[in-house]
Amino acid sequence: MSVEKRIEALVKGGIRVEGFVLENESHMHSGPASESHFKLAVVSPDFVGLTKVRRHQTIYSLVAELMQNPIHALAMHLYTPDEWAEQEGQVPLSPNCMGGSKK
Repeated sequence: MSVEKRIEALVKGGIRVEGFVLENESHMHSGPASESHFKLAVVSPDFVGLTKVRRHQTIYSLVAELMQNPIHALAMHLYTPDEWAEQEGQVPLSPNCMGGSKK
């Protein structure tokens, strides 16, 4: 199973998900990478009343088995349904990687 499918299964198996966007951003990495850099946006009523830190901790706990290998970077944008409506369904753009050989 691909890393993307594993992330999706773990997140959707752990919380109620009303919106899910996962982008493989490995091509933006400064060195060779294929399935190691991701951007994740999740909309969940389970986030209501949680701080941003607690939301991140929730997702990290669900994907913990993937975080040292194969995932190197996971950008997360985590919203309640109301917050997602305010975002007009737009996931923020990610900057290009400036590490490694690009420094």
